[in-house]
Amino acid sequence: MARLFSDQKLVIASHNQGKVKEISVLLAPFGSQVISAGDLGLDEPVEDGGSFIANAMIKAQAAAKASGFISLADDSGLCVDVLGGSPGIHSARWAGPDKDFNIAIQKILDATADFETVAAHFTCALALCWPDNHPDGGHCEIFEGYVMGKLSWPQRGNRGFGYDPIFVPDGFDLTFAEMEPAAKYAISHRANAFNQMVAACFKAP
Repeated sequence: MARLFSDQKLVIASHNQGKVKEISVLLAPFGSQVISAGDLGLDEPVEDGGSFIANAMIKAQAAAKASGFISLADDSGLCVDVLGGSPGIHSARWAGPDKDFNIAIQKILDATADFETVAAHFTCALALCWPDNHPDGGHCEIFEGYVMGKLSWPQRGNRGFGYDPIFVPDGFDLTFAEMEPAAKYAISHRANAFNQMVAACFKAP
């Protein structure tokens, strides 16, 4: 049986403010104080895992150890079918040291230029980890969510972040970056994983 989150504070193990904001909105109904690893000045660990789940666990365990609070990490990325699932776990790295996703998007455009339709999906792995000084110390709960879709050129929309301007989820005509935030949150890979986590680990106040 999954461990229940019952603490007052939760650390989001991320320095990506767009991601932190999205996670905070999803957790708002549960009344917990959410603080980011960036706000706490925590170092970013080396993400050298071989999967989304492995990298999420690396980040969550590092934040839990450094902060002493239960920590939640998200590792997510865009997987393009004709590129064998790339950029995948290297989605952020494709944007370079300055996290310029225009560079990453151009790489994908160049690599898929010969294809008329480019199927893709976003994956999100969540790791909710308890610090060693907690009664459930060292425990982690893991969840993984997806959203299927296709790529669209040129870029459209100025909402969201990362690859959102080129991703159109199945059943929609808008890119993630064109959608109202609430509409994106309702169907995203992150929401899919969060729904699983909330059902297993959270109770409304």
